[in-house]
Amino acid sequence: MALTPLNALAVFVTVARRRSFTQAAKELGVSSSAVSQAVRQLEEKLGQALLARTTRSVSLTEAGRRLMEGAAPGLQSALEALEHLSAEASQVMGSLRLTVPILALAPVLEPVLPKFLAAHPHVRVEVSVQDRFVDIVKEGFDAGIRLSESVQRDMVQVRLTPAFRFLVVGAPAYLERHGAPRRPEELANHACLGYRSPSTGLPYHWEFEQGRKELSVPVKGPFVSDHTPLLISMAAAGLGLTYAAELSVAPWLHTGALRPVLEEWAPTVPGLFLYFPSRARASRPLRAFLDMAREVLPRR
Repeated sequence: MALTPLNALAVFVTVARRRSFTQAAKELGVSSSAVSQAVRQLEEKLGQALLARTTRSVSLTEAGRRLMEGAAPGLQSALEALEHLSAEASQVMGSLRLTVPILALAPVLEPVLPKFLAAHPHVRVEVSVQDRFVDIVKEGFDAGIRLSESVQRDMVQVRLTPAFRFLVVGAPAYLERHGAPRRPEELANHACLGYRSPSTGLPYHWEFEQGRKELSVPVKGPFVSDHTPLLISMAAAGLGLTYAAELSVAPWLHTGALRPVLEEWAPTVPGLFLYFPSRARASRPLRAFLDMAREVLPRR
């Protein structure tokens, strides 16, 4: 036992409360001799006897009574504070700030967040939904979710989804009126609903690949937006073709509201990844979120 004044005081209070060196030793998990030594050193430091000892009993001296009255409440408050902090350490508490693209909402956040918040009610989550590239360190985010190609190489990356394709899709009514393009070059003859990058402000060129051949095709049409769900809705309304992740258009494909074209040219990306600066800097809420994502999301 390290006989600091605070330790010795805690031993004295326990002996005084128990009226027994033996019972105090059992409560503290130390030997009776260690308890006697702690009390003796405290008495020597104070220059006063604190306990009157007989073979059958232990009682407080006047000095011991004054010390007990003055020190015991404060010591009890300190011990309760330590217990409270110890209990908090077993819980996940704090805040979690995430930046995510619209693409990650349905496949990642919608299944994970409700379970995460139910399991960790003391965590406050803030999600910023934006498709622009974000410097998570500069802007104070704990982590982000993006396509792997958009993540800086010095970041820790953890896969959240399997690989998926980017597809050109159109409504059946549009395809019946205008036909389906058979090669990417034929998109010049179609109404293409384009995406404007919120990061660069430039129109996004639709990307294709077939074997080792890769194409980047500029497109034109009656409608441009930086909001992918709106582009998909307009395509489903028959306004033209649009280009989107298969994750985003899966419900529309399932109902037949949209049909894919140029599938043999559809490029595949590795998937969506959670990224953050360093494993050493990952907060407990972030680690808990990652654990929940691994539990909830489909295994790859």
